[in-house]
Amino acid sequence: MSYSPILVAHICAGSLGLLSGTAAMFFRKGSRRHVLAGRVFVASMLTMASIATYLAIVRHQPSNIGPGILTLYLIATAWLTARRRDGETSRFDWVVLLIPLALGILTWMNGIKVVRSGANSQDGVPVGMSFFMGSVMLLAAAGDVRMLVRGGVFGAKRIARHLWRMCFGLFIAAGSFFLGPSNRPLRLLSTVGVGQHLSPALFSTGLYSILTLLPLVLLIFWVVRVRFTNAYNGKTMSPSGVARFVESKPAPRRPWERRRGSGRHELGGFF
Repeated sequence: MSYSPILVAHICAGSLGLLSGTAAMFFRKGSRRHVLAGRVFVASMLTMASIATYLAIVRHQPSNIGPGILTLYLIATAWLTARRRDGETSRFDWVVLLIPLALGILTWMNGIKVVRSGANSQDGVPVGMSFFMGSVMLLAAAGDVRMLVRGGVFGAKRIARHLWRMCFGLFIAAGSFFLGPSNRPLRLLSTVGVGQHLSPALFSTGLYSILTLLPLVLLIFWVVRVRFTNAYNGKTMSPSGVARFVESKPAPRRPWERRRGSGRHELGGFF
């Protein structure tokens, strides 16, 4: 099977994104390997999503345009969240929030259209997935509006925002690869002469479903841990992507009070 150069670039970037994203989730948070894997993940995912959107347009595959643009939006805004400081926003955020808002509305409208036609899916995509993705898009837009109205995000909320967007971008990539048409993992490995020597169990739908849902499961776990436990209270992220503890600004000390430490120490971060 022959592949065009741009398709090869798309496959390589997507494969690298899956590997680096998985590694970033399992490396020690804040370590050099973790930070390096996160940077590779961002670069490869932006490349993969850009090419995917372009291919969907030139090949007249409208059902793939939305996921490609959404992945670009999620990874880019997650990266910006990590690079900025607490409470930092810009006019760019007001513009970019139109992406999930428009995509969410269009996706819901299309899902309603499919239901009214009596069908259960469109282009192989179950209508339930359309409503799910549309809801996530609208929630992302609502999160952007809330962030801008409140003047930015701070501490654990900023970590959670960065985290869920990275993980959901990985979820989209995993679903496209493992649950895409014609068993993409088997096709890819067979092309390089490896697939035919592996067990058929490695290419089963059950295993693909588990691998696709794994980023979503980890997303839920980490968001709950960050937002609803005391594990990350008082922590924030430096622009390097490392989470740190930042003590609230102390009241002026009296001359007879003992001088305390600065209250800052490194604790590691996400992606």
